Amino acid sequence: MNKTLQMTEMMERFAKEMDSDELLNCMRCGFCLPSCPTYIESGYKETHSPRGRIALMKAVSDGMIEPDQDVQRSLDLCLGCRACEPVCPSGVKYGHLLEDARYIINQTKKKSFKEKTVRKFVFNELFPHQERISQATGLLHMYQKSGLQKLARKTQLINLLPEQLRTMEKVLPEVPTRKEIRKRPRHLHAVGYAKKRVAFFSGCLMDTMFLKTNQATAELLQLAGCEVIIPSTQVCCGALHGHSGEKDGAKQLAKRNIEAFEKENVDYIITNAGGCGGFLIDYAHLLQDEKEWKKRAQSFVHKLKDISSLLVELDFHKKELALPPQIITYQDSCHLRNVMNIHEEPRKLLRSLTNVSYIEMENAESCCGSAGIYNILESDMSMQILDRKMSSVQKTYCQTVVTTNPGCLLQMKLGIEREGLSDKIRAVHLVDLLKEALEYKKHAL
Repeated sequence: MNKTLQMTEMMERFAKEMDSDELLNCMRCGFCLPSCPTYIESGYKETHSPRGRIALMKAVSDGMIEPDQDVQRSLDLCLGCRACEPVCPSGVKYGHLLEDARYIINQTKKKSFKEKTVRKFVFNELFPHQERISQATGLLHMYQKSGLQKLARKTQLINLLPEQLRTMEKVLPEVPTRKEIRKRPRHLHAVGYAKKRVAFFSGCLMDTMFLKTNQATAELLQLAGCEVIIPSTQVCCGALHGHSGEKDGAKQLAKRNIEAFEKENVDYIITNAGGCGGFLIDYAHLLQDEKEWKKRAQSFVHKLKDISSLLVELDFHKKELALPPQIITYQDSCHLRNVMNIHEEPRKLLRSLTNVSYIEMENAESCCGSAGIYNILESDMSMQILDRKMSSVQKTYCQTVVTTNPGCLLQMKLGIEREGLSDKIRAVHLVDLLKEALEYKKHAL
């Protein structure tokens, strides 16, 4: 396909498939501008703002401009944090528009052989298959425990990697073995009287690389009075697919998850990762054009609840847990706050901890720059955003930064490492911190 035909097809699909009503909902008021990290970090460049990007999408849909490299670059540079949505007086669903635009571009643009190969491997061969993710994680465990990691660092072979990946390698969690992943139970009983019967969405990377956090999540749910079911046929939430223009793959994963969870008679479906929760809650929109699946997705979404929300509902914050004296601050997960509208519950849990001084971080709601794999694909912009975030962290004089998403957690660890603060500050998932508080209470008794 030559470039002219490619552009023509892309413009036709924009005109046909983009939600024209949603595009028109944008009043160009500019309320979104102060909330957009890329607008600020680009020096207030209009095309790197939500308002500017919507204007570009509409101009392409109306046939006013071609979806050239500048348009595509503007969309690629967007974090997809959706911080613009809560402040929009018209309620524009910017995230849906962004994903639709990326899908159209991905379907029509010409890709190199390398890009085709990488996308096929990641989106078709790896993430839809949990066992393969487990195998890949097993290789990482072998690297960490076999001596290869020490050898790579000692011989400086690690320096062959780009600086960003070298730093990321330092902050990866201790990965479990495949045996540990496989032996995790699928049905856990409540401690004491069972108040709720819940199903746990364990995720793909959360259930491998961050298995300890998932185990801590299950334990907290049990202690809060929940019988916990972990469906064995669940798969990746599809967020990586949806945010990367692979909507068809995201739909297939969504359907598999809906099938897995609707078999269980539960009160809630619990998530512990803001990025996953933010995509899961959009399943009804993702499947809106498929009548049967839309209804099933609505039932799924109706039961969805973040772990922090359920813990507060069940009065877990009244357990009088404690930690060694320290200052704690909290970094919001963008999708947990902006899509799931969860922001007070994590703070309530943190403020309930005895011996802890909670200090609210300046602009805690702003993106840390992780955004899935954005920190790898758009390293320069990601690090600009992270540097600003770390400045806010240091102003709190905290010893612990808490977050509720694996990507955010690694990004904050990356920022701590880059600033040379690993001996003074740590980053931890909210669930793991609550587990620490439980252990501290046991030893104190």
